[in-house]
Order: sequence, then C-alpha cells, then structure tokens
Amino acid sequence: MFGTPGQPPIQEVGCIAPDTTGFGKENRQKIRVLTGYRCWVATICLIAINPTRAPAPVDSSHTGKPLLFMDALLTAADTALRTLFAQPHAANPCPTVAEHATQLTEAEKRKAAGLMRVNHVGEVCAQALYTAQALATPNKALRTHFTNACTEETDHLAWTAQRLKELGSRPSLLNPLWYAGAFGLGLLAGRMGDAISLGFVVETEKQVGAHLQSHLELLPEGDHASRAIVAQMHDDELRHAQDAQNAGAVEL
Repeated sequence: MFGTPGQPPIQEVGCIAPDTTGFGKENRQKIRVLTGYRCWVATICLIAINPTRAPAPVDSSHTGKPLLFMDALLTAADTALRTLFAQPHAANPCPTVAEHATQLTEAEKRKAAGLMRVNHVGEVCAQALYTAQALATPNKALRTHFTNACTEETDHLAWTAQRLKELGSRPSLLNPLWYAGAFGLGLLAGRMGDAISLGFVVETEKQVGAHLQSHLELLPEGDHASRAIVAQMHDDELRHAQDAQNAGAVEL
C-alpha cells in the first residue's frame, strides 16, 4: 500500500483500467472480441500440440537463439486474426479480362456472389490449414513450404473478398467457425507425420481444383471478372498439389 503522495498505492496500480473515454463503445467491444479470440486460438494450439515434439523456431537474425514456443502460437493466432478480421492484401494483381466488360443482371449478381462467397470460405480454410500444418511440423524446410503456400493463398483470399464487395455482397458470417474447424484438421494432419500432412495437402488441393472447375461451369457466362479469378485460383491450387507431391507426400 506504499506509494508516492498523490499517486495510487503500488499494489493497486495494475488494477487501474486505461481511460477509454471517447474511444467508442464499438471499438472497445472489438478489442475484447479480438483479444479473447487470440487467447482462444493459442489455448487450442497448446492443447493440440505436444511442445516437446515441435521444436521452437529460430529467430530470423540467425543468432541461433530459440524463440519461445508461445511465439509460434501467437504467430498462428495473428494469422487467424488477420484472416478473419483484417482487410487482406494481395501480392499479385487480381486477374482480369480487360477486353470483356462484366455486365450482370441482379439475379446473376446474386448467383455469382453466392458462388464467390463459397470460394472465399475455401480460402479462409486454406489459411487455417497451412498455418496449422506449419505449426505442427518439426521440419524447418517443410514449415517454410507451408508458410509460402499460405502466403500465396492470401492472394486468393484478397481477390475473392474484393469480388464479393464489387458484387455488393459480403463474406460468410460463419468464417470463424470454418477457420477453427480447418485449423483443427491441419493440426491433426500435422501430428500424423510430414508425409501424411503433405498427402493431405495433395488430396485437399485436388478436391478444391475440382470444386473450382465446377464453379467455372456455374458462374454466369457474362461474369468475366469472377471467372478470371476462379480460373487463376484453379491453376494455383493444382500447382500447390503438385508441389506437395514433389515434397514427399504419400498417397492417401
């Protein structure tokens, strides 16, 4: 209870909440939600992974000083927060068909938006799968492989989000649920060994490729913008499957 005159007692200092007057009730609520979600993701990771199996990553300064395992968990949580609550930014420009303008009726817009929303959910799940598999593997090279694939999938996430906005629609409200489920599957695949984890990628990407091909047949003929995005995504997913096969995947 000791303290400087005019200042709060020492043992009470940590209990004083910051002054958020004027910050806005909505913003304070968002902070509580994001903080709680970050802790929730980290807790799931701690329960699902045996820390003695997955070595702590080495920091990028090449000093050889191991990072705490919690750092890896918080990195995974950060990816989750960025995927679900931040505006994604693509490293590559969105595919377009410049010579064909897209003109759709309201009914065609609704149909295209529904299909692109499903594709956006798929990219949310891809972020979760690759993040979880990178977290689960003790193989540094394979961790880099999964991380790079996740980064490439961010383009798809950004393109589909942008297209939804252009169609006057929005992403699925259930994205946190889809992310959690895919993250759990990624952890499970990772715990079964690197070869099986890679095999899981191969089968998943093949299924995604078939799914995207079906969407090319379902999208309105005049929706050149959506079709260009889906076509590029289709090619990228099949390439990811081949990359995983080359990295040592077993057939599932």
